[in-house]
Amino acid sequence: MTSLLKVSKVVQRHPFHLVDPSPWPFVASISAFCCATGLVMYMHAYKGSGFVLTTGFFTLITTMFVWWRDVVRESTFEGHHTGIVQRGLRYGVILFIVSEVLFFFAFFWAFFHSSLAPTIEIGSIWPPKGIKVLNPWEIPFLNTLILLLSGSTVTWAHHAIVSNCRTQAILSLILTIFLAVIFTSFQGFEYSIASFRLSDGIYGSTFYMATGFHGFHVFVGTLFLFVCLIRLIKYQLTQQHHFGFEAAAWYWHFVDVVWLFLFVSIYWWGGC
Repeated sequence: MTSLLKVSKVVQRHPFHLVDPSPWPFVASISAFCCATGLVMYMHAYKGSGFVLTTGFFTLITTMFVWWRDVVRESTFEGHHTGIVQRGLRYGVILFIVSEVLFFFAFFWAFFHSSLAPTIEIGSIWPPKGIKVLNPWEIPFLNTLILLLSGSTVTWAHHAIVSNCRTQAILSLILTIFLAVIFTSFQGFEYSIASFRLSDGIYGSTFYMATGFHGFHVFVGTLFLFVCLIRLIKYQLTQQHHFGFEAAAWYWHFVDVVWLFLFVSIYWWGGC
């Protein structure tokens, strides 16, 4: 009778996942704080700011790896991600993408605030005097086509997973990652040939902050898709259970849409 009572106590009577205590939320918050503080200090040329920024960044990356490793284990090997848990994760990813939209909204606000009513300090014109802007129909337009094509290939991968076409899913995901690397390489080349820098007034600040943070999001999305590729090869993503890839695809489509706004507003309209 006692053994039956002990068994009944460990039986989960609800579909929710009550996670075990974890140090990663605390470590991630401290690392993010160090990143933000170090970045502000670096922009103001404080001594030791590079060390604070680098330490916070790599600690944050490491925390992300081990935290998401635990999430993958809970999902794939421990079976904690029931239908209701996946629904909650979907809401979480949606809220995260909404927060990212507001993040980029601040950059667009700064750009249009300065470009729609240029002050006398920058010559009362936009682009400011002395700024030689990049031609939007060269590398930026090529990058737009590359990113749109990558959005198509990641959708192809999603449909292939749902249809249980494993070979197509792997091929399309590899192609998506390849296009993402090409996009990042072209953007790095574009920065190297640009005649202005981050310190060149309001144009350089808004241009590099907006496009640079988008490039960082592309880098994060590329890692996201690469992890999904590894999980797909290891048979961890199935026809019925592949929310990790869905989250990566949603994030990648968000990156696509933000780039379209960047191309139209900053490269095309803002460079005229």
